[in-house]
Amino acid sequence: MQFWILVPWLVFALAAGTKFWRLTTAFRRKPLGTSSSTETFREALEQTWQRDQGRS
Repeated sequence: MQFWILVPWLVFALAAGTKFWRLTTAFRRKPLGTSSSTETFREALEQTWQRDQGRS
């Protein structure tokens, strides 16, 4: 079988996993039991989004 056909799928999986990891960084910064303001959380998500937009 020609395994080189799987290379694009591996690249796609790696890119999707990296994107998911970066987007969920804001969720992982604080433990779930800690209460934080919605505004602070929104700002963190916006900063992550802006960083991702700059690299695309």
